[in-house]
Parts: sequence; structure tokens; C-alpha cells
Amino acid sequence: MQKRRWRWISLNLLRKLLMYAVCMIALVALFSVHLFPSSSSSKVPNFFDPFKLPTQHELKHQSWTRELTPPHLSKGKDPLSSHSRQLVGAREISDYDKLWKHSSNSKFEPCIEPSANYTPPGESRGYLLVHANGGLNQMRFGICDMVAVARIINATLVIPELDRKSFWQDNSHFSDVFDEDHFINVLANDVRVVKKLPKQLATASKSKKEFRSWSGIEYYEEEITNSWLNHQIIQASKSDSRLANNYLPLDIQKLRCRACYEALRFAPRIEAMGKLLVDRMRSYGPYIALHLRFEKDMLAFSGCTQELSPAEAEELRILRNNTDNWKIKDIDSKEQRSKGECPLTPKEVGFFLSALGYPSNTPIYIAAGETYGGDSHMAHLLSRYPYIMSKEKLATVEELQPFINHGSQLAALDYIVSVESDVFVPSYSGNMAKAVEGHRRFLGHRKTIVPLRKTIVRLFDKLENATLKERMKISNQIIDAHKKRQGSPRKRKGPISGTRGMDRFRSEESFYTNPKPECLCQRETPNVNTTHIIR
Repeated sequence: MQKRRWRWISLNLLRKLLMYAVCMIALVALFSVHLFPSSSSSKVPNFFDPFKLPTQHELKHQSWTRELTPPHLSKGKDPLSSHSRQLVGAREISDYDKLWKHSSNSKFEPCIEPSANYTPPGESRGYLLVHANGGLNQMRFGICDMVAVARIINATLVIPELDRKSFWQDNSHFSDVFDEDHFINVLANDVRVVKKLPKQLATASKSKKEFRSWSGIEYYEEEITNSWLNHQIIQASKSDSRLANNYLPLDIQKLRCRACYEALRFAPRIEAMGKLLVDRMRSYGPYIALHLRFEKDMLAFSGCTQELSPAEAEELRILRNNTDNWKIKDIDSKEQRSKGECPLTPKEVGFFLSALGYPSNTPIYIAAGETYGGDSHMAHLLSRYPYIMSKEKLATVEELQPFINHGSQLAALDYIVSVESDVFVPSYSGNMAKAVEGHRRFLGHRKTIVPLRKTIVRLFDKLENATLKERMKISNQIIDAHKKRQGSPRKRKGPISGTRGMDRFRSEESFYTNPKPECLCQRETPNVNTTHIIR
């Protein structure tokens, strides 16, 4: 009897110990899900060991573009952990899921294969030298256009020279930013590409051209090809916006997409570092990539001074006046802002994301250079969203060292993290915003929320004296205004009605912002066993 009693007591004690241990494990797991690193930290503590850069041998076989959807979504993982789901109700879960849900792509998929009558490049008539001008994404657009131009005029394309004299002062060569051999090999059936001019032509005379902006195929076939009569080399002094967005042969449009989304891959070390940053961001769950264009060059160029001190505004005015290729010098900042032509400020971005319903613990990656004014202008955004990351916070100093002082390479890292993000939000419609939006459309219409800046600043200015009820109404207005601006499939927008000449072309939506319909086709799987039908 005594033995049986002691056995019962021991068993009961053991049961309590086990229950205590299980509870402790559950608590530790719960806190590990919700704790984030301090936003003031320069890097994430104890973070780097599980996420290391690959070896030099492994770099050649990596590409961050191989997945149509982010891994944690394609593998069926839930954006909210099971621990989080126990803490909120079904309606909150549903609303939270909607924040990250991609628009239906309506079965649109890339269709960039050439037509049946497309032929390999014929005998070359000469060489096309290209100076790619602008920042990273302006150069990307230009390079892809020059691939198409080389095909049109039957030229051998020499690997383009990157811009070294722009605001960014980057001395990178093409091979420092892009995978040169991959570029040449992928385009082998489209255009002959060489790394350098033949030695015997090094001193030959060149036909120097500044190709007309937004030109059609007739301009190149009829006017530019005449240069072959007297020269073996045509030199293009600029590459940006030299090809029309619309009304080009379908095979030329598809070639532009093959160049942009297949051939123009980043250099292996950039791809590897970009993938590492993506993995580290995803360790926090779904994240927003915010292209916060509140940078010195952008503010000086646009003349936007909202939330700046008089000294800061004067500094930007002087910079604008001293930059020769910025033609407009006298700019009314208030007028620019009221027309929606200023980048959103960090404070306005915080208001916008809150109005859309993103909670304060949302991880945000800042895809941009240094914010003008630093922490003083970031304080309000950080107070709303303290879990703000950047490449400088996610990577060690040693990991970023090879890219420092190379603006194009640093921008390429931001590009990768932005394309792979769960949600992309640009604060301004510059080249980076256009390039990332177009790439995300190509990869499956990933969620991209493009702010209506004119609407946002008008509603933002009403907030200061608004009641709680009025604030809720403003929030609903923001949500309603952006329901159809989240990356769902649509045709590329044509010119604004009433515009003429170059302004007409300038008002069109860029081909690289939305490559539909030429490069995205709706595929249907019929009930019978036949091949896919493309319409």
C-alpha cells in the first residue's frame, strides 16, 4: 500500500514537471516569433552565422530570379505563425492576409519566345558602340533598347560602356554590375555581342549619333542604316528612351523582354549578396520593400522642400543650379507637391501605410541611398514602424565592403530585395520604381502598391485638425483609391489625351513598367490532352 502511494506521488510530480517544461518551451517559442531587433542597431545581432555568402564556385550556379513566387508563399507557409494566430481573431487574420495577398494574375505568364519566322542574326554590317547614361535602371532600359536597335540595323553590339560621369560618380564597368558572359550567350540567337572592338578598328572613324528619342523601327531602318555606307562603326552617345514604347514589331518587343529579364543578369557576387539580404529579410516573415526616394539628388532635381529646413532647401537649390544637365532651375515646391510631382516624405509614407492597414510590427526594407537629413527626417516613420531595415543593417561591414563607393552595385542589391519582396511600395515614380514594377509584373504580378501622391498629400494635409471619425474616413478613402493600383494585370497605358509631339511619348507608360501584352500572355489549360493555348 505504501509503495503504491509513493508511486502515485512520483507519477503526479513527474506529470507536473513535464507540464511546466512544455509551458516554458511554448513561451520561449512565442516570444522568439514576436521579438525584433532594435531599429537603432547597426546590424542584426547573432544573425549572420546561419546565412553565409556562397563560395566563388557556387556563385556561377545561383540566380535569385528562378522562382515565380517567394518561397515562403509557394511552399504553402502561412504569413502568420501558429502562435500569432492564437492571439487574434478570424477577422483580423483575414484582414492581415489581404495585406500580403497578390493580385490574381488571371493566368498571365511570360511569353517571350520568338515567332516561327524569326531568324538568327545575319551577316553583321558593322559595330554599334553604346554609352549607357544615367543611374542603374536608366542604363538597364537603355541597354535593352540598344540590343533591339542592334537587331534592327543588323549590327554587332559591343558590350556597352556604363555612365561614369553622372551624379553617382560610379566607375564600375559592365562586368562589375552584370554577368557579361551570360549576357552574350543568352542573346546569341538574337544579336552578335562582343566584349571589345577588333584591334584593327580601334582607330577607325565612327559615325557619332544621338538617336532620336522614342523612335520607331522606320527611323532606324531608313535613317540610321545609311551610316553603314561610309562607316563600320556607329557610336550612340546616349541610350535612354531611344526606342518607342509601342507600335514596334512583336519580335522586337519580345527581344527587349529577353534582354531585360533573361540576359541582363547581375554579376554573380551581386546576385549572391542580394539573395542573402532577401533570406535575412524573410526570416522576419513577409516584408515591404519601400523605395524611399527622399534622397539629396531627387529632392534637388525635383525642387521639393516639404518638411525641410530653410538651410536644407537652400543647399538643394545651390546643387540644382550647379548641375548643368538639370535644365529647370526655378521650381515652386508647393505647386510641385500639390500636383503630386514630389516624392512622398517619410512622414507621408508612414501615414499612407497606416491608412492601408499595415501594423506597426511590419518589417520594412528601405531600398534607397542615404535619406536626406538622416534620422531627423526618419523619426516619424520610425515611430510608426520601428522595424525598418536596410542593407547596412542586414549585412556586416565586411560583407558590404566590395560594393561601397559603387552606386550602381549598391542599387542592384536594393533592386533584388525589392523584386523579391512580398509588397513593393515606391514613394516616387522614377526609373527604379518603373523597373521593379515591370519586373514584378513579369514574374507573376506580385503586389506593387503605387501611391497616388496627389491624393495622398491632399488627404494628409487634412489630418492635423481631423477628428477620429474623420481620420477613419480618410483612411477608407486611401484604401478605396488604391484598390486598383496593386499590380493586377492590365494593358500598358497609352499617351495622355491632348498631348502632342515629344510630350505625347513622354506621357506614355514605359514598356519596362508594364510589358503586357507583348511579353505576358494568358494561358488556358483545356480539358482535353492538348498543348497550352496562348491567346
